[in-house]
Formats: sequence, structure tokens, C-alpha cells
Amino acid sequence: MQFIDLAAQQRRLRQEIDAAVARVLDHGRYIMGPEVAELEAALADFVGEGDVVSCASGTDALVMALLVRSVGPGDAVFVPSFTFAATAEAVALLGATPVFVDIDAVTYDLCPDSLEAAVADLPAGLRPAGVIPVDLFGLPADYSAIGEVCERHGLWMIADAAQSFGASVEDVRVGCFAPLTTTSFFPAKPLGCYGDGGAVVAQDPEDAAVLRSVRVHGSGSDKYDNVRLGINGRLDTLQAAILLPKLAIFADELDRRAEVARRYDDGLRDLVVTPVVPDGVRSAWAQYTVRIPDRDRVAEALAAAGIPTAIYYPLPLHRQQAYRHHPVGAGGMAVSDVAATEVLSLPMHPYLGSDDQGAVIDALRTAVEGLR
Repeated sequence: MQFIDLAAQQRRLRQEIDAAVARVLDHGRYIMGPEVAELEAALADFVGEGDVVSCASGTDALVMALLVRSVGPGDAVFVPSFTFAATAEAVALLGATPVFVDIDAVTYDLCPDSLEAAVADLPAGLRPAGVIPVDLFGLPADYSAIGEVCERHGLWMIADAAQSFGASVEDVRVGCFAPLTTTSFFPAKPLGCYGDGGAVVAQDPEDAAVLRSVRVHGSGSDKYDNVRLGINGRLDTLQAAILLPKLAIFADELDRRAEVARRYDDGLRDLVVTPVVPDGVRSAWAQYTVRIPDRDRVAEALAAAGIPTAIYYPLPLHRQQAYRHHPVGAGGMAVSDVAATEVLSLPMHPYLGSDDQGAVIDALRTAVEGLR
């Protein structure tokens, strides 16, 4: 059994992917070839609002968005501690200071109350600049409540949707809830390529224009007329070509992911703490993550039964060596610390059959009940 079965998707799309790769090999435009613009237009159509600027990775997407906001030394950028390092890393790389905020105990997304407290308790010498909510496990953050905090304190918002592209709130898709939304096309993501890739959704055309400059070393009228600092953040044409047929079936795969999540809910809600999706919200189900007090022993029992699992994340950022010196918001990171000891992600992908999923549920039930 695979934790994420990319081979099953490839079997479905092999003919289309082979043809897409062959077209790139035929025209030979490996950097910024026509498939890149085609993909950006298709992604913008999928989101429904804004311009899409593709890039080389989800981390590059964050760096590019922060460069648009001219982030630098003295700026405090509020980020959740319970997430992957890239969110805080992009801030620190530009000389700004990531300030860690706790998560909501139910959704695992950034907690608006913790954000409010962190802004009020900001260390001297830092100016509150912005916030980067992360849509953990595919569930959109509470953008309405976070937006109210931003408005009160004059903060900008960049949405980190690396795990949630395709999710929605009241039928409005992720990409529309912040002026800038970043995402990742890492192979394990709901919409993934066969290498690294990412994109930024910009609601303001002027921001989109700056993003296009930033991703090519800050180029102006041509690549030898650099008008700002930038990076080499271009998406490879081959990856764009691979993403196009994947995007064509993405809506169907999101439906399949939701069905897998429903089967897990039905089979596990009486056994462990299962994910909660608020009314009107649709998750992209990047991961299906449960909470178990004796998580490590349960994971060992599942591994012995041939069931793969993963832990996202075993150590919050504020406890990692590279980030321990950065500020922690008022009230601490109690929810993040507890979640890190209890979360366990189960196999999740659009091609997880009911029989295999039943085996996961049975093995988890046996493991949990055996430890009681």
C-alpha cells in the first residue's frame, strides 16, 4: 500500500503526459515555453479570480510574494509554528523576523486570537508588517477573522495555500481570499508535478506584473534591464506541460479525495479525533490527519501491519534549532506543542480503493484498542 500513490494517477494520464512531454521536446523551449503561459491561464480560470504567476517551487512563491511586499529587516511577519519550515524560512531569508503564532485546536490553522495577542505583545524594535496563514492539511484558514485582525492593525496578508489549492469556502476557491496567495506543485501535493513547482495568485494586476519581474531576477524591459532585486524563479516548461493534463482531471480528483475522507470519517470518528471541516468549507484533503494520544506506538503497530503513515509535524518551528531565537506570540504555543505529539496522517490519495482503506481502518482500530 502506498501513502500517496502517484503511479495510479500516472497510469490514468500516461498517454496525455507522454504527449505533453513530447511536444516540449519537439519545440525545445525548455525555459518559459508556451506551456507555461497556457498553464497560468488555466490555473487562473480554475481559481476564478486574479492572475497566476508560476514559479519554480512553493518556497519561491513565498519569497516572490514577500518581495512584492518589500519585506526586510525590522518587519515582523506573523506565521504559524505548526507548519513546514518554508513559511518562516522565506521571511527570515529576506532579513525580516518571523513571529510565531499558535494554531486553532480544531482546524490546525492559524488562530486569530493568538495572532491578535502576538501583535499586541510584539517585541520592541519590530514593526508589525503582515501575516501568512497556512491552510494546513488542505483546509482553508479562517480568512474572515484573520482579515479583521489585519484591518485593525494595518497588516497585509499572504495566504500560504501550498496544501489547499482546490479547496473552497462557500464555493469560492482558495486564491481569492488574500491579495497574494502562494501554492506548491511538489509531487505529493493535491495538484503536483514531477519535480518542484509553484505559483502565486495575485488579485492586483500591478502585483502580478511585479511578480513576473521578480521571478526573472527583477528584469525590466528585458533580462539585461534589472529594475529590482529578484530571483531565478521560473517554472520549467516540462513541469508546466505535465501539470496541464493533471489540472484537467483535478476537479474529479478533489471529489475522490473527499470520498476517501468521508469513508475515513465513517470508520474512525468513534475511535480517534478525526478532522473537522466547518460548514460551507471544502478541504483539498492534502492529508487526512487524526489525533491519538499514544501516537508513536500506534504508528509502530500500523507499520508492522504494512500500513504507511506520516507525521506532519513532529516538531513545531519555534522548537527547531534554526528558529528558536525568533519571537513567540503572547500565550505561547500550547496547542502546537500538543498537536505535534498526537497527529498522525493516514494514506490519502484519489485512488485509494475502499478495500485498502478498509484495511487501514481495521489496522488502526486494532492498534488503538490494543493499547487501551
